[in-house]
Amino acid sequence: MPDTFAQRLYAIIAAIPCSKVTTYGALARLAGSSRAARQVGGVLHRLPKDTTLPWHRVINHQGRISLTGSSFLRQKRKLRKEGIVFRKDGSIDLKVFGWNVD
Repeated sequence: MPDTFAQRLYAIIAAIPCSKVTTYGALARLAGSSRAARQVGGVLHRLPKDTTLPWHRVINHQGRISLTGSSFLRQKRKLRKEGIVFRKDGSIDLKVFGWNVD
C-alpha cells in the first residue's frame, strides 16, 4: 500500500489521546509536510460522517475550533465530553490540553 500524506495523517490522528488536542500545523509537521496545514483541513473535511477517527481533537493554532455552525457545535460537544475546558474567549489552553509528542 502506498504511503500517502492522508494515510500518514489518519495514523497520527488515531494516536491523539482522549482529552488532548493538537493543531492542523502540528499534524502537517508530524506527517512530513510542515507547510500543509490547510491540506490537513481538506483531509479532515473529506472524512466520512461515521468515521471513528478522533477528528474533533484537531483545532487551529490559536486554540480555537475552525469549523462553523452545526459542525462547530458538534466538535465543541465532543471535546467537552472528553473533559476539554474552554476559556471564556472560546479558546482551549494548548499548554494544558495540547498533545505533546516530543
